[in-house]
Amino acid sequence: MTSPDGGSTGGPTARRMLLGVHLRRLREAKGVTREAAGYEIRSSESKISRMELGRVGFKERDVSDLLTLYGVTDQVQRDTLLGLAREANTPGWWHRYGDLLANWFQPYLGLEAASALIRTYEVQFVPGLLQTEDYARAVIMLGHGSAKAEDIERRVSVRMARQQLLTRPNPPQLWAVVDEATLKRPIGGAKVMRAQIEALIDATRLPNVQIQVIPFEAGGHAAAGGAFTILRFREPDLPDLVYLEQLTSALYLDKREDVDEYALAMERLCVEADLPARTAETLGRTLRELGLEG
Repeated sequence: MTSPDGGSTGGPTARRMLLGVHLRRLREAKGVTREAAGYEIRSSESKISRMELGRVGFKERDVSDLLTLYGVTDQVQRDTLLGLAREANTPGWWHRYGDLLANWFQPYLGLEAASALIRTYEVQFVPGLLQTEDYARAVIMLGHGSAKAEDIERRVSVRMARQQLLTRPNPPQLWAVVDEATLKRPIGGAKVMRAQIEALIDATRLPNVQIQVIPFEAGGHAAAGGAFTILRFREPDLPDLVYLEQLTSALYLDKREDVDEYALAMERLCVEADLPARTAETLGRTLRELGLEG
């Protein structure tokens, strides 16, 4: 399955991370220090660290030299890892929007597309993967109101393109928990909100999508700190990752203790929220309460 521009669905980010995991294991198994590995490729210890974390691109020559240093002589294994290096350098479908997208956000698109399970909590807006085009445009206008109309529409296009992963063959599971305030906040006006809530009702019928609403009656809850997303990948060698988006940056947390804390918070949210089986009913009631029934 290809992405909107024919590229790989996962993009380069997950492949860089996966290749980095393999290189770290090979180095440690051989007892080579990062400093020695950096010297071998005419670079530094910090460069090896960034490579092993998947935070930089890979030169095939560097990967080849490291494989030789680590004693990898099997040609099939070398070809596999060098092929992974080439794929890791292939631009994702979002590359053509690079002039609009922040550098800290672009890696997320690749990670999201490579996920097997996406668990997300939102307190202010409907999750991006579930937004209608008009709702997305209204949200984007809040943060980029002075941008050119053409750039606004391109940002909307990115958000709509992301959603294709939910209906592709072998899609990821999406488990979204939203605060009731999200549904009562009139983003874009009554017509836009009615269409958005109706779209959420439709989304509850997708076999790979679960939506839960935390009612006001729940009071305070486990995620008082704000929105977050937990990604789990198809590749078993890649650890779960927590994504926290801020106004001008983002945090990517992969330490086990951090991920465990957010996973526990998500579990508590799911318990405090209405059952998924009641979500369509809750959304329909919200339409009636807001006088938005068609």
